[in-house]
Amino acid sequence: MAWTVLIVAGVLEAVWAAALSASEGFRKPRPTLLFAVALAASMTGLAWAMTDLPTGTAYAVWVGIGATLTVVWGFVTGQERADRARVLLLVLLVGSVVGLKVVS
Repeated sequence: MAWTVLIVAGVLEAVWAAALSASEGFRKPRPTLLFAVALAASMTGLAWAMTDLPTGTAYAVWVGIGATLTVVWGFVTGQERADRARVLLLVLLVGSVVGLKVVS
């Protein structure tokens, strides 16, 4: 169960990162509210998962999921280029996250 909560918390990390960008310095109320709710839920999920998982592993997986999804969101919205090197590095990042799950 801790892994499921951690994965959801990682997804919510990407949500709050995208909402933070969309809030334009907290000037837009809806993205700001989404940021606050997703941040609180993401941190709560990470904290809960860390009661059963090693801190380093949980944090690395949480950041890896959030970072990967945030970059993919950038690709989808056109804010970032999806060149070969970036995609390869994301594949390596995802592989590292999966590897941490396998060895834990």
